[in-house]
Amino acid sequence: MTKQYSDEAVTKWASTETRGLTAYDMAKSYDWNYAHAPEVPSAVPVPSCPGAWEFCAIPIGSPIGMPAGPLLNSRWVLYYASLGFDVLTYKTVRSSARASYDLPNLVPVSDASMTGAEAAVTSDANRREVESWAISFGMPSKDPIVWQADVEAARTQLRKDKVLVVSVVASPQDDWTLETIAADFARCAAFARDAGADAIEANLSCPNVCTQEGSLYHSADASGAIAAAIRARVRELPLVLKVGLFERREQADAFVRAVSGVATAISTTNTITAVVELPGGTQLFDGARRGIGGRMIGARCLAELRMLGAIIQQQGSGLRLIGVGGVSTAADVADRLAAGAHHVQIATAAMLNPAVGIEIRSALARHGTRTSSSS
Repeated sequence: MTKQYSDEAVTKWASTETRGLTAYDMAKSYDWNYAHAPEVPSAVPVPSCPGAWEFCAIPIGSPIGMPAGPLLNSRWVLYYASLGFDVLTYKTVRSSARASYDLPNLVPVSDASMTGAEAAVTSDANRREVESWAISFGMPSKDPIVWQADVEAARTQLRKDKVLVVSVVASPQDDWTLETIAADFARCAAFARDAGADAIEANLSCPNVCTQEGSLYHSADASGAIAAAIRARVRELPLVLKVGLFERREQADAFVRAVSGVATAISTTNTITAVVELPGGTQLFDGARRGIGGRMIGARCLAELRMLGAIIQQQGSGLRLIGVGGVSTAADVADRLAAGAHHVQIATAAMLNPAVGIEIRSALARHGTRTSSSS
C-alpha cells in the first residue's frame, strides 16, 4: 500500500527536490541516456490515490502509468516507479539488436493543437518551456540476451504492487510474410514473459520507422493474426495492442472486431505524425514524417479515445482502453477516465518533469476524479 502523505509533506519535497531530479537529456544520444540512467531518489513522499484501480484486472494504486518509450532499461523503470508511476512499460524490444537513429532524437516543436491533418509542424528549438517535440529513435533494441536479463532485474527489484509491461515488436525483412511477422512478435512476447513481464504490449504502431512494422494496426486482418499468434504462445498474461490514429471510424471498428476476445486492452494514440520544418522551411529528417508527442496532441488523442470507447461499447467488446497522448495534468487524467479509459499513461510530460506523477497524484488526492476504474 502507498503511504499517506500530507499536502505539506509533498509540497515541501517538491520545492526542495524536484529541481534536482534527472530528466532525459535530449542533447545526448539514446545510448548515452541508456548508460546514464538516474539513481532512484530516497524518501520520496508519493501520495496515495483515492479509488480502486486496476490495470487489465491487476490491482494497482493509481490510474497512472508510463507507455513504451521513456523507460530505456531497468534503472529508468525503477526511477519512475519511485516517482508515483504504478504501471511501467519497458521500451519496445525486438528479437535482434537494432541501433537508434542518430541525433537529433527529440526536437522541440511549436505548441499549436494538432488535428492529425497537418502536413508539417515547425521546429521551435528556442522555446524556453518545451511542451511538445518530434520523436526520432527508430525503435532501437538491445540483443534479447541483454534485454531479457535487464527485464528480469527490473521485475525483481520492483515492488509487488507495481506492474511491469514489456513492449515488443517484430523486425520484418523484405521477404517476410504476415505469418513470419506474427511469429516474430510471438517469439519476443515469450522472451518477455520468461524474463518476468506482468503483461505484454504488441507495438503495432511506430511513426518513426519507414518499415512495415510501424503501421500494422492499419490492417485489421494483420492485427488479428498477430494478436492470435501472441495469445497462442503466451496464454496467461494480459495482452495490450498499441495503435496510432485511425484514418476512418470504419477502420477502427474493423480493428476492434478483429482483436476482441484475444487482446485484453488497446493502448491508444501517443503521437501524431507530421513532417518537421525549420522556420525557414528546411525539412528535418530528410522530409520523413515523425511522431509528435506532448501537449499539442492532447485534444486529438482524447477524441480518438472517445471514438474507440464508443465502438467498444457498441460492439459489446470486453476490451479495455489505455488513454495516452498529451497527458500532463490531473485534469487530463480525469478527462481520459471520463472518456472510457481504465488507465492513463504519460510520456513527454514525465520526461520533461519527472515529478509530474507525484504532482498529479497530489491533485487527485485533493480533488478526486470524475470516475474510477472500479465504477
